Amino acid sequence: MTLPSPDAPLRLGVNIDHVATVRNARGGADPDPARAARLAQQAGADGITLHLREDRRHIVDADLRAVMDAVTLPINLEMAATEEMLSIALAHNPHAVCIVPERREERTTEGGLEVAADTQRLSAFIAPLHAAGARVSLFLAPDEAQIEAARQVGAQVVELHTGSYAEHVAAGDDAARDDELRRLFAAASLAQDLGLEVHAGHGLSFANVGPIAAIPEVVELNIGHFLIGEAIFTGLEAAVREMRRQMALARM
Repeated sequence: MTLPSPDAPLRLGVNIDHVATVRNARGGADPDPARAARLAQQAGADGITLHLREDRRHIVDADLRAVMDAVTLPINLEMAATEEMLSIALAHNPHAVCIVPERREERTTEGGLEVAADTQRLSAFIAPLHAAGARVSLFLAPDEAQIEAARQVGAQVVELHTGSYAEHVAAGDDAARDDELRRLFAAASLAQDLGLEVHAGHGLSFANVGPIAAIPEVVELNIGHFLIGEAIFTGLEAAVREMRRQMALARM
């Protein structure tokens, strides 16, 4: 795999899951995730991310096809490593698949995927996705063993989980924040040295995105919950444009 140039602009993938969360709270068709995807594209997003969970708590099966039909941007399908999700991915053939851990009782994805202890199963799971032409990403904590295992099982991309960093920022714990940033910088460097493309995401906002966007090996951020929340106040297009501005400032 040819890695992106370090001089290439940092990409923004917009996760539209929580448009569906609002829709599902009442039922019906509104707000429409496909419309959100179109607005994100108009605002300059580089891709659309959506997580089809096993319990269908936000995005549902019909949303995947509707969003793929609504935009020309690359689609990144987040999903658990289950046979049901593999069948769905192969039937829809998104640009990319990001394999994430999933527990029914969690509110959102709470940590990175355990790869090192599951290499045989994940290798077999990833192989048909590669054969279908999908780029495969693994959502990982910034942990050396997990990153090395990601390469072993055939992933092309790792997405570093920035949730702990975001929590430390919110708590005002500067020492823990800085420790987590060091882990993220080291993990990104290792991943690139191993030939993996590096993405990052989870819990990012205008207030905390700068240090993550400044990690030189990171070529894409995937951000959802904050942007959908901000859209209530400013509109989705304005929120996406401001996030892109904050990302660009971090790279200056």
